[in-house]
Amino acid sequence: MPVDTKTQAFYQAWAQRYGDSINREAGPRFMGDERKAVAETLHQALRRVSAEAWVKTEALIAKEVVRHQINADYIDPWSISQDVCQVYDLTLQQYAKGIQAERFAVDIARQIGRIRHGYTAQDPRVLGFVSMQFHYTGQLLLGCTPPHYQPDLERYFKAIDDHLYLPLQRAYTAAATYAYHALELKALRRLIPASSAIAYKVVTQVLTAFPHYHSWSGPLDSALVQASSVRDVEMFQAYLWVCVLEGNAIAVQQELFPLCVMLYPVLNVRWELVNYMLLLLEHELGRRLEPSQWKPFKSHLEALKGMFSATVFPNQYGFA
Repeated sequence: MPVDTKTQAFYQAWAQRYGDSINREAGPRFMGDERKAVAETLHQALRRVSAEAWVKTEALIAKEVVRHQINADYIDPWSISQDVCQVYDLTLQQYAKGIQAERFAVDIARQIGRIRHGYTAQDPRVLGFVSMQFHYTGQLLLGCTPPHYQPDLERYFKAIDDHLYLPLQRAYTAAATYAYHALELKALRRLIPASSAIAYKVVTQVLTAFPHYHSWSGPLDSALVQASSVRDVEMFQAYLWVCVLEGNAIAVQQELFPLCVMLYPVLNVRWELVNYMLLLLEHELGRRLEPSQWKPFKSHLEALKGMFSATVFPNQYGFA
């Protein structure tokens, strides 16, 4: 299916952002035979690893199905595992062929977008189980990979996480309704390539403010928690893009907020941490945009801060 010019520009902005992220974390590149050997080893381990990932996911958030009254029929481990295996099989094939991670991140977008939409259409909170299953599968596959190959392969797995956690296809669809020179698209062409740099800066500032903070996964300054924190700040940015493009907060109300309410307490992510992150994000976005571009972003950010405020969670603020 041909992509119109406006949507293509959005893809290009995303690719630029992803490429910049890759360049910051540049590691060694490997020859075809080496890639094929790694891919074959991981292909053989994939189904076992996927089963292990489901056990980890279920142990962490299975109780939330009951607590949040999610229809258990929506969470089909066999269907989810099938999607996981298909996506990672394709990823390993592309990796073995030497397709660059930047190109792969664009090529995989539609497939993962369809998977994401299929689950969020039933109940957006199901995405929490799906994305965690994908994420743990990737982490376990990396654990099966010789250390010197991990940084290269991790770029491909990050692309999968990005497209699951971030509502990119929804943003692409909304962007296609605008004229190329629309104020909203001009703002996004400025923000999207910088979104990873913005996320890194925000997370660094949060770490400075809360140096002794521990989440479920470990201390805030650990590499694992920092990586997931950066992804979360990127996720909030992407939902903000959707709010601006769609002209309403439905994506946040129906997807982001319920997911955070379900997952953050389990992961020991405190609401004041989220609110502080939003304050920092407001500053970073505001200084990058012209006043006319900033106006719609500011109004949606104000709404976000209100949703994650002490007024909404009066008994869940304050560190132990």
